Amino acid sequence: MMADGGTADAANVALFDGLATDWWDSEGSSKLLHRVNPVRMGFIRAQAVAHFGLDANARRVLAGLRAVDVGCGAGLVAEPLARMGADVTGLDAGVATIAAARAHAAAQGLDIRYQTGEVAALAADAPGGFDLVTCLEVVEHVADVPAFLASLKALMKPGGLLIFSTPNRTLMSWAVMIGAAEKLLKLIPDHGHSWRQFITPDELTQRLAAAGLRVEAMAGIGWSPARGFTLGADRSVNYIGTAVVAGG
Repeated sequence: MMADGGTADAANVALFDGLATDWWDSEGSSKLLHRVNPVRMGFIRAQAVAHFGLDANARRVLAGLRAVDVGCGAGLVAEPLARMGADVTGLDAGVATIAAARAHAAAQGLDIRYQTGEVAALAADAPGGFDLVTCLEVVEHVADVPAFLASLKALMKPGGLLIFSTPNRTLMSWAVMIGAAEKLLKLIPDHGHSWRQFITPDELTQRLAAAGLRVEAMAGIGWSPARGFTLGADRSVNYIGTAVVAGG
């Protein structure tokens, strides 16, 4: 954990680090992430294909791209990126979480560079080092959002792509994310989120612009009993999007 002078929320890092051994249990504390991950990965794949002009029919469609998953947890996004052919780095502030990620990737035969630390330190070590930067369900946990977004931009190569997702700050998101998923159904860790730290799409668009990034696409992530998680126009609970370097 590297919270001093950085963007990580030390208490939040400690909470999720304490759940490190549970990350890959699809019925455990990360159950909700396992359920939503196919929708997120489908969005990432489609947006990367369109942005980089890739062959959508290729099995290893992301081959040749360097990708970093910021706030990677134990690898729920990093592993699919690697299976799609990307050269993947995973970054997280949790020491135990990264240990769990390394162990799981090794068991799967996946070559992923996992490291513990702050995003600013990685950006200083590898400025402009990545074609694809993913940051899913992370920005609502950080202590300094402007500094965090500036570091994400610093990681991107010219012509690179950022993909982000985060909960919206609405009464509906409180009811679904805090009231139902956290308190009632125990689908996410208790006290794992602060509703006041949720960011609306307009707010995030403005903060990304201040960091020198332009939002290109955005979709809502919703859920229905019949279809499960889906992409759509309703961003009232959660949303996912892409951004590029402004003027690039």
